[in-house]
Amino acid sequence: MSPKYYLISAIGTAALAAPAQAALPEPVRIMIETAIKSGIDSDVQAIAKLAKATNPDDVAEIDAMVAEHRKARQELAAAAQMKKKQAGFFENWDGEGEIGGFRTTGNTSNTGVSGGLKLDKDAVNWRLKFRAKADYQRSNGVTTRERFQASLEPEYKFDDRFYAYGLGLFERDQIQGFDSRYTISGGLGYSVIKNKDVTLNIKAGPAWRFTEFTDGGSDSSLAGLLGIDFDWRISKNLKLTQDAGATVLADADGFTAATAIFSSATNSFTGTTGLTAKLNGKLSARFAYTIEHETDPPDGRVKTSTQSRATLIYDF
Repeated sequence: MSPKYYLISAIGTAALAAPAQAALPEPVRIMIETAIKSGIDSDVQAIAKLAKATNPDDVAEIDAMVAEHRKARQELAAAAQMKKKQAGFFENWDGEGEIGGFRTTGNTSNTGVSGGLKLDKDAVNWRLKFRAKADYQRSNGVTTRERFQASLEPEYKFDDRFYAYGLGLFERDQIQGFDSRYTISGGLGYSVIKNKDVTLNIKAGPAWRFTEFTDGGSDSSLAGLLGIDFDWRISKNLKLTQDAGATVLADADGFTAATAIFSSATNSFTGTTGLTAKLNGKLSARFAYTIEHETDPPDGRVKTSTQSRATLIYDF
């Protein structure tokens, strides 16, 4: 027989004698795939590291699975960014509606209603926020609260944390002594904390305020605005938020909020603390406590008022 025959025979015999490369064990594969499906990168990295330590012969296959996962996430992120860029003005809005009320009889007769609307549009380089809230209350036949607020706030994002804001705010509260009050402001904001469960945003800037009082007088003045917005998702179905500073309307996700506007006429401080609990699907319940303080209100008006409010929220 020829030497070529013996060479081919020897190669075939060696191939049959060599042990086959072990495939990645199925339980390990399932564990890695489950981590990838969760979408939590830290979990994927931890599971992959453990899998490579216990299966050193399969490092290349594990690395390939992780690399494919990263590539898929990058492609999804790029597609989401492109969708935001191409979306029209009336697309990609989300928000929530809020309504609550109460009635008591007996020694006192009280009736009150409260409603609110929150709309948000988040684009690639900018955000747009609209807030509206109305409260009405009567006690023993006398109107004791009648307040309406609406605001529009565009934000331009310099990066993931730093942004510029503009604010247009309208308020009406005849019980507090003014038919209308307009506030315009612009400045800078920064996200101090920004993660899945906790966010803390601060903003500040100059402002201009014009007020028309119920007695026919009016006042305009320069002001300064300071705002703090703190959100804490305590659990999957429970959220606490706190705002302080210049956005008088509180975040509708369950919140605590405070706003301060400093002017040469009267300084305004508003603080709202709220707790929102998800009931089912898109329906949530919220309890909120608000403090409003004016340092120099019209004659006969109190400086500080408070309100406790329980409402139902519907996300859309």
